[in-house]
Amino acid sequence: MKVVVIDGQGGGLGKQIVSALKSNFENIEVIAIGTNSLATAAMLKAGADRSATGENPVKVASRSADIIIGPVGIVIADSMLGEVTPEMALSISQSSASRILIPVNLCDNYVVGVKDLSMATLVQGVIERVRVLIG
Repeated sequence: MKVVVIDGQGGGLGKQIVSALKSNFENIEVIAIGTNSLATAAMLKAGADRSATGENPVKVASRSADIIIGPVGIVIADSMLGEVTPEMALSISQSSASRILIPVNLCDNYVVGVKDLSMATLVQGVIERVRVLIG
């Protein structure tokens, strides 16, 4: 099972997700893709098996991923203050992987109807969904 975690900015959310995945699942490969080197380094430090940075790694990883996890902005062109390119958003959106999108209401993207939950609660929701997808 190949799980791709994509994050940007400082990588704080991605770091929490990678750490939670590695502590909850033994037989998954976690690949961290940062939209910048700071985010990539944070996720690698959290225990990702492999990592890369930038647009092309997002495109390549999206083709072979079983699950893609990240903030909702990863499927919105020019989100995260422009760190998500249109090509990145398109590659993630067109991937055959299951996508787990975390409703982070930042950078002028607001998801109506989503409760304001703590990051820890959102990460726990990610783990529960991965558990369902793995079976």
